[in-house]
Amino acid sequence: MKITAVIVAGGRGKRMGADINKVFLPLAKREIIARTLDAFERCGAIDEIVVVTGAGDIDRMKEIVSRDGISKLGAMVEGGAERQNSVYNGLLAATGDIVVIHDGARCLITQEEIVAVTDDAIKYGAAALGVKVKDTLKSIDEMGNIAATIDRERTVQIQTPQVFALEEIKALHERAANDGITVTDDCSVFESYGRAVHVTAGSYDNIKLTTPEDIAVGERILERRSLK
Repeated sequence: MKITAVIVAGGRGKRMGADINKVFLPLAKREIIARTLDAFERCGAIDEIVVVTGAGDIDRMKEIVSRDGISKLGAMVEGGAERQNSVYNGLLAATGDIVVIHDGARCLITQEEIVAVTDDAIKYGAAALGVKVKDTLKSIDEMGNIAATIDRERTVQIQTPQVFALEEIKALHERAANDGITVTDDCSVFESYGRAVHVTAGSYDNIKLTTPEDIAVGERILERRSLK
């Protein structure tokens, strides 16, 4: 069984306050995307890596791949207008039986987490990393008033990787596009058509680096890990 990781790394740095693709920003003196690629390169469960990035970022991404010896790179493709389109472009380039879809800005993912969620996807049909929410969550009405309290025990914050059988998720992405369904993650594609996705217990360290505050948090996580 061949497993392909599709790394989605085409986002701009608006919320990061950067004028470049945020995955090229440094985290403890090393590019975010370099750390992400390294995690999948070193993970024994991954056979192939497909990188999806912006057209203007391909040359720089190739430089990092070459510099860091990313031997599992199978393809590097241009992203689309939205994340949904970018993921689909990555799926078209993937050649594995199983696809592990991951945000390029989640560079604190561990090899153990990649293996755990991939094993669960093989066992259950599809899986995604998630963590239980810590705060009390409320839904609000159209006036901005609290309407209800969400059951915290049955609520999770979904992360990536999100793992599926390649042909199934590719077909459902095509179906969603034809049906005009817009999603912000790949679990939602499955949910839209009544498919189940198992939640694999993840880590609160697996944050998506989106704002300058996240960079500071990420560096503290790396420092803590180095002390273990």
